[in-house]
Amino acid sequence: MEGPVQRIERIEYYYTVVPNRVGAGAKVFNELKAKRVNLLAFNGFPLSAQRSQLDLVPSSGGALVAAARKAGIKLVGPKVAFLISEWEHLGAVADILSKLEQAGVNVTAMQAIETGDWRYGAILWVKPRDIGKAAQALGIS
Repeated sequence: MEGPVQRIERIEYYYTVVPNRVGAGAKVFNELKAKRVNLLAFNGFPLSAQRSQLDLVPSSGGALVAAARKAGIKLVGPKVAFLISEWEHLGAVADILSKLEQAGVNVTAMQAIETGDWRYGAILWVKPRDIGKAAQALGIS
């Protein structure tokens, strides 16, 4: 890669499924806010016309699990993904994906966003069977 990587780490995330209707996500996030749960990342997407999945990456899995239990939020996990924070440079995402391709790892999903001051953050998911190969390819095994 051309730019200095700030951080690539294997992270745990949990998910919950909510009705795909107004306020369902806000209810989850307000419960977590009230319990002072800090999230490092979040990804939400529809599963069907009736349901959506919320992927939650907490700074403390224990805090998230305890808060969800008290609020009646059903969580699945922990599961594993990778969290990336890097100085932005032309082709930064291509460089990450190329390393995974060379290792024979298929990326299930990836979200990336420029965060200001020439930095970007991303979260990427691979199949559970590929987590070790992905970590090694990303230099964090």
